[in-house]
Amino acid sequence: MTIGDSITVLVALDTGVDRNTLQEALPAGSGLHVVGIVDGLDEGWAVLQQTAADLLVVACAGYSERALALVAASAKQQPERPVVVLCHGPGPGLLARAFQAGADDIVFLPQAPDEIELALQKAVARRVAPTGHGSLAPMICVLGPKGGTGKTLTAANLAVALAERDSRVVLVDLDLQFGDVGLALGMSPEHTIAELARTGGAIDEEKVDRYLVTHASGARVLLAPTRPDHATHVTVDFLKQLYPVLRASNDYVVVDTPPGFTPEVIATIDNASHVCAVATLDSLSLKNTKLGLETLDLMGFPNDRVALVLNRADSRVGLEHDDVVAILGREPDVLVPSDREISRSVNEATPIVLAQARSDAARAFRALSERFLVPHPERNGHADAVTAKRAGLFGLARRG
Repeated sequence: MTIGDSITVLVALDTGVDRNTLQEALPAGSGLHVVGIVDGLDEGWAVLQQTAADLLVVACAGYSERALALVAASAKQQPERPVVVLCHGPGPGLLARAFQAGADDIVFLPQAPDEIELALQKAVARRVAPTGHGSLAPMICVLGPKGGTGKTLTAANLAVALAERDSRVVLVDLDLQFGDVGLALGMSPEHTIAELARTGGAIDEEKVDRYLVTHASGARVLLAPTRPDHATHVTVDFLKQLYPVLRASNDYVVVDTPPGFTPEVIATIDNASHVCAVATLDSLSLKNTKLGLETLDLMGFPNDRVALVLNRADSRVGLEHDDVVAILGREPDVLVPSDREISRSVNEATPIVLAQARSDAARAFRALSERFLVPHPERNGHADAVTAKRAGLFGLARRG
C-alpha cells in the first residue's frame, strides 16, 4: 500500500463499547474503508488472521488488559501494520501502556470524525512514508567490537566533515551508558535520546527535531543519556521507529555505537546502509575487529558497504602493515595517523577536521567522509537497494 490508496480498516470492539456509538464516530465517505466491525477482542483477533487490513483499530471503554494484549499481539504478528486505540473515557494508565504494547496512536473519544480520520491516516502514513522509494539517506554505523579504538573520535569527525559540505547531518550517540559525543563536541546535554524515547507514541520529524542539539559545524546531535540507568528507556523497537525518520529527513545519519554486538547495535546495523569499522594498531583490537567483520559477513552485510579505519596507523608498536592485512584479511580503507593534536582537539572539544583542518589526520577523516558521499538527487536508490537486499538475511541473523 502507498500513501493515497484507500486504507482498509478492521475495528475490534472491547466489552462495554457500543457499536452504534462507534460507527457514528468513524469517518464516512473518506479514504478509509472499514472492512469489518467485530464485537469482542477474541473474535477481532480471529477475523484479523483472515483479513488483509491496512490498519487495526481497537476500541475500548477504558483501561483494558485485553485491549492491550490485542495491540501487542497484532504488533508482534505484523509489525508493519499500524494499530490505533480508540478509548471511550479517560482510561488512567492506558496511554503509556498502549504505546509500550505497540500502538501507533491513541484517541480519546468523543472526537469529531474528521479528527479521527486524520489520526488514522497519520498512523498509516508514518509506516509508509519512511520506506518509500527515494526517501532514505545513507546511514553510517560506526562500529568497534573493542572499546578504546576511537569510535567516538571517528564518528564526530565524520559527521562534521559531512556537515561541512552543506549537508543535513544527524549524529546519534548510541553508547547509552557512557556516551561521549557531547564531550567530544563541547555540547551540553540539553536533551537526550532517553528523553525522546520516554515521550512515547509515534515518532515523526517534528518530534525528533525538538531533541536534537546543533553543533557549530551545522551537524545536529542526538545525545546519549546523562545517567547509565536511563539507557533502559531506549529500546530496539524505539530505534526501529527512529532510524527511518532520521533517514527520511536528513542527508546523512551517523551512529556512534558502544563496543560489541548488543541488540541495539544489531538493530542499528539492520537499518544502516554502511558500516564504518574502527580498529587500532594492537593485536587485541585487530583480533576483535576481524571477529566483527566476520560477524557482519554472517549477518549478510555487503562487504563493499564496510569501510575499515585503522586509527593510530603509524604507531611503532611492533606491528607492520603486512601484519594488519594478514590478521584482518583485507586492506584498511583509511589510515588515521598518530597526532598529538588529535588528543588536544579532544580535550578542547573541537574535532580535528576543524581545529587542524590541514593536518594529515583531518585529511584522513575527510577521505573517510568522501567514501559515503552521494549526490543528493540520487542518494536514496543505493540505500534502499542495500536495505532490501539484506532484509531477509538480517531476520535470520537476529533469530540466530
